[in-house]
Amino acid sequence: MNFEPLFTTRREFLRTTVLGGALAWTVPSFIAQTFSSLHAEALNSTTQTATGKDSPILVIIQLAGGNDGLNTVIPYSNDFYYKARPTLNVPGQNQLTLNDQLALPATMPEFKALFDEGNLAVINGVGYPNPNRSHFRSTEIWQSASDAERAEMHGWIGRYFDNCCQGADPTVGIAIAGQTPQAFVAERPTGISLDNPRNYRFVSSNNKMKGAVDNEEYFYRQLNKMDTTHGGEPNMAGSGGGEVEPNAGGSIGAVAGSVTTSGSNLDFLERTAMDAQISSDKIRAILSKTTTQAPYPNYALANNLRMVSQLIAAGMPTRVYYVSLGGFDTHTNQAGAHDRLLTELSRSVSAFVADLKAQGNFDRVMLMTFSEFGRRVAQNGSGGTDHGTAAPMFLIGPKLKPGLIGEYPSLDPKNLDQGDLKFSTDFRRVYATILDKWLKAPSEKILARKFEPLPLGLA
Repeated sequence: MNFEPLFTTRREFLRTTVLGGALAWTVPSFIAQTFSSLHAEALNSTTQTATGKDSPILVIIQLAGGNDGLNTVIPYSNDFYYKARPTLNVPGQNQLTLNDQLALPATMPEFKALFDEGNLAVINGVGYPNPNRSHFRSTEIWQSASDAERAEMHGWIGRYFDNCCQGADPTVGIAIAGQTPQAFVAERPTGISLDNPRNYRFVSSNNKMKGAVDNEEYFYRQLNKMDTTHGGEPNMAGSGGGEVEPNAGGSIGAVAGSVTTSGSNLDFLERTAMDAQISSDKIRAILSKTTTQAPYPNYALANNLRMVSQLIAAGMPTRVYYVSLGGFDTHTNQAGAHDRLLTELSRSVSAFVADLKAQGNFDRVMLMTFSEFGRRVAQNGSGGTDHGTAAPMFLIGPKLKPGLIGEYPSLDPKNLDQGDLKFSTDFRRVYATILDKWLKAPSEKILARKFEPLPLGLA
């Protein structure tokens, strides 16, 4: 039987970690033996470049859909803000002031506390030249760190892996997502993507539990569920032993990176086998044994950050974790939805920080939020906002310079670009600062040119 079409046209199926494990249980024995032998060889050759105990860690939170920056970092002293948003502005009684010009909404008291403690930096007006207002294209630009007019195959984190993590454990990058984010795509595939590793399990056909699906049925069910909604490639978003958490950013903005195989099918099988082993055994075992040291709210983002915290506590050699919170495409009835999203973000991150502090790991972690674009200055006729340009980013950690960084864009209609804000900080300056100062990586090589670092105090 020829399995070549399966390996080349259904890459995402094989790349989904739990299905890689399921495959080894269901296909003919010579394929299973190939997985086993390749995995054993890989274990013998893999070395770790970090101990997992003392290396710096970057945690990325994608705010998928285009977060409204004006109602996140509020220019409360600016009359243009209230004129542009007569019913959608955040009123004074619902503001938490940062200085005499800017405030956070009252839905983010935990972020205000982080700011007051000196653990939060707000980077204003972040964007890039010639902005693109397409969710998918703008997300590609952010995740690849490319110019707007140029397509880049590899992600900025993937290029970090290629330049700085050769020979590292595959878990050097972990995305809690149904698909590998484009930011992780590298010339040499590195890093793994997990859906919900708590639910990863394989049930023998001979010993079914009530309600369980045997491996053969599961395997063929997933094959039959494939579609071609993304450029003819199969789309398996959300597949795996567990379901994608609701509102986990798996829709708009969560652009998956394509998985390429520079070598033979055996090379690809090696990666798949390693991923399957790590996700279904090692990480599931860690999560079953490691407990958190702070209470978490019942949110999808909080659950994913709890997993990240447990993996950090277990001493994983991971340098970059990636999670996502979706739902920010607020064209209609924005006020309530945006409030709920910012509440989830603020409470989830606060619990994560408290957990890291209790572990003694907070000093090792920097957390970064990003969204593919902000919203237009003026509200629309549906109680929402449409796709815009510049927006703030948050950086959280005890070793960075806290406070307000960068110039807040002008809201004067004469200074807008067709109703949109003009960015004041190129997002790649943020990346360059994190690479150079936090991850100790050569940003100029990774980003293909030099970007001036931000004054974040990360000497």
